[in-house]
Amino acid sequence: MDQTDQTDALPRQASLVVALVPAAGRGLRMGGSVPKQFLSLGGEPLIIQSLRTLQAAPVVDRIILAVPSADIEYCEKEIVSHYRFTKVIKVVAGGAERQDSVRHALAEVPSDTEIVLIHDAVRPFLTIRMITEVVAAARKEGAAIIALPMRDTVKQVRADGIIERTVDRAPLWLAQTPQAFRRDWIETAHGKAHAEGIRATDDAFLVEWLGHSVAVVEGSGENIKVTRPEDLVIGEAILASRITGSGTRKTDDGSRFEVRGFQNFEP
Repeated sequence: MDQTDQTDALPRQASLVVALVPAAGRGLRMGGSVPKQFLSLGGEPLIIQSLRTLQAAPVVDRIILAVPSADIEYCEKEIVSHYRFTKVIKVVAGGAERQDSVRHALAEVPSDTEIVLIHDAVRPFLTIRMITEVVAAARKEGAAIIALPMRDTVKQVRADGIIERTVDRAPLWLAQTPQAFRRDWIETAHGKAHAEGIRATDDAFLVEWLGHSVAVVEGSGENIKVTRPEDLVIGEAILASRITGSGTRKTDDGSRFEVRGFQNFEP
């Protein structure tokens, strides 16, 4: 999908914030044949939740979605067009791993982009507050992530299953998404990592690897990543708590939108 011609209808920005949504994973830990980003949550494909919040966030100007190559046409018609996600300018083929999908999406970022925001499609409960604050921090510091302070007791365990020591949890944070970066930093980080065969579990690691500092913005315990079947049960409970009796869903800024969807989703 290339909606470049349609962007003339969007307000021109001096420096864009472009959100990348890697959604090409296979979700092997979930079992079954449906990729986790397309599993039903609240009667809609899970990916809808993240896209809806990004669409509603005033600070986000454009969205680029990376999905399995076989699902590009489906996503263009049944997700982007059906749900009227007008900020989505491209749907690109993802890669074998998340890092590859982000790199593919980065290649399509407009030249006048200032900040690149990266968010996992399978974290459906991001909020407009998170997006706004992490972008503001990235503009100030160059890079920032949403993260959560470690609250559980942490044990370092030997290979034989015996506890070696209890780790001080005070300086430990659990990285989440969205993560936001200066465009030049994240493009350089991904390009260099690809050239040198460096693999990372999040984008902030690659920016840290280049020697840049990354700021932390506190997130939420509700900002879960759906990777296992039990996460969908938790997700349904979170979603139910956000839906009002009138059939509308309340966002973190107090606005509401109609809940639309279908129960028997097939990718």
